[in-house]
Amino acid sequence: MRVIDGETLIGRIVETEAYLPDDPASHAFRGMTARNRAMFGPPLHAYVYFIYGTNWCLNVTAEQDGIGAAALVRACEPVRGIETMRALRGRAGVRDRDLARGPGNLCRALGIGPACDGADLETAPDLWLADDGIRPAVGSSIRIGLTRAADMPLRFYAVGNSSVSGPRALSP
Repeated sequence: MRVIDGETLIGRIVETEAYLPDDPASHAFRGMTARNRAMFGPPLHAYVYFIYGTNWCLNVTAEQDGIGAAALVRACEPVRGIETMRALRGRAGVRDRDLARGPGNLCRALGIGPACDGADLETAPDLWLADDGIRPAVGSSIRIGLTRAADMPLRFYAVGNSSVSGPRALSP
């Protein structure tokens, strides 16, 4: 959930990719830097980084303080605040299912950027995780768009959810 100008935006996470300690595809693989410092923080904190010079990406830290591991949030199903998400995306006609489909679109739709880096996702006042009790069937596949450790089945998605990103062959 994200609060923008007093409005609570809710997106249900429907797709993630895991990046483990000693994973050559992980930003933590070569050790801590100024850019990836939040990834080495305690669990359930935001690690937000800029990629390809165009997109912010949101990750959730997953290990104890000092160990670099996180899950990239690749897609959310919009639940509440859809018109605000659409405005933040800057695309009036974008379909609901496409608002937060893909990590860059997700960050645009929820207004996530560098100010969110390091946020405690249990206690931050404007960005946090919550459990809505929905338990979809979960599928897994290889991660998307990698050159290193590309064959590792560390992508997880809600089976049949139209907001899941990536090739349909990887998300049957």
